[in-house]
Amino acid sequence: MDVTTPANAPWLIVGLGNPGPEYAGNRHNVGFMVADLLAERVGGRFKRAGKAQAQVVEGRIGPPGPANRRVVLAKPMSFMNLSGGPVNALKDFYKVPVANIVAIHDELDIDYGVLRLKLGGGDNGHNGLKSMTKAFGSEYHRVRFGIGRPPGRMQVADFVLKDFSSSERKELDYFVDRAADAAEALVIEGLERAQSTYNS
Repeated sequence: MDVTTPANAPWLIVGLGNPGPEYAGNRHNVGFMVADLLAERVGGRFKRAGKAQAQVVEGRIGPPGPANRRVVLAKPMSFMNLSGGPVNALKDFYKVPVANIVAIHDELDIDYGVLRLKLGGGDNGHNGLKSMTKAFGSEYHRVRFGIGRPPGRMQVADFVLKDFSSSERKELDYFVDRAADAAEALVIEGLERAQSTYNS
């Protein structure tokens, strides 16, 4: 029987968001946007994953040879605050170590379009991260995509569930592309090298 070891274990890259067309362009769904681009790059289409409440694409990233990595791209189809259950089910099914999980998510405390990569830490009030941490601990990687703070007195919940502004949308494709590059670099090159390139 083939026993999966950390050396050949797959990576699970999770884009966080809310399912349904009404949420598709929301700031809170930038994780889905990045996951969709990564799926395009590996030439796959998202499909429902067995019993897990998620859609997945399986593929490989990186150059041929030892740096080539098996990846499972995932979009939980629960709502954001219940992301932990589907991700945990995928982690168990694909035998992914927690340290091989990458969550791509929106981050209020970083300026729009700025990226920060890290391992572990708190959830900073992000319900998707909170749910994942409750399910399997906090020692997973994060690609934090800055969306900035709400203007004026707008409530945070209203802000994250609104679409990007027209001025933000002008640069959105570029920033999503860069976040996808960062997630790939994290998996292929490791956290420190990816941080030195993308933690602008």
